Amino acid sequence: MTKKEAKRVRTLGKILFILYIIFLVYFLFLSDWYGREGVMDEYHYNLELFKEIKRFIKYRHQLGTFAVFSNLIGNILIFMPVGYFSAMAGKRRSFFKTLFWSFCLTFCVELMQLITKVGCFDVDDILLNTIGGVLGYIVFVVCNLLRRRNERKKRKRTKE
Repeated sequence: MTKKEAKRVRTLGKILFILYIIFLVYFLFLSDWYGREGVMDEYHYNLELFKEIKRFIKYRHQLGTFAVFSNLIGNILIFMPVGYFSAMAGKRRSFFKTLFWSFCLTFCVELMQLITKVGCFDVDDILLNTIGGVLGYIVFVVCNLLRRRNERKKRKRTKE
């Protein structure tokens, strides 16, 4: 990939990351999905790691597949773009940098939920969202490796 193409990819990554953040803010704070209809009278929060994860697994039959999936897997999936787009947008990519920024972003989201009383502050969400960011980074790294390998094969074929 030429420097010009790499710059275009980074610019695209930045644009997609900004659009993703706008979507995230809307989904987490403004959307009526999951019954978010304003500030709660009685606010709930979880400061015990794995408490909600265990509860969702233990009561999966009563809660239903959708609730369990959306809480456990959904919290991971919704933050995968953080790792993917931040790696795509940056010149210097790092697993630990992605881990750090995924944690920081999800902590800020949870803190905003605590302050605005929209949603619930949950340390399990911080863990799952951070895992999602890291998985997004891993997906980017794998895709980048496959792209580079494919480019090498193409160059090899054209030389022959």
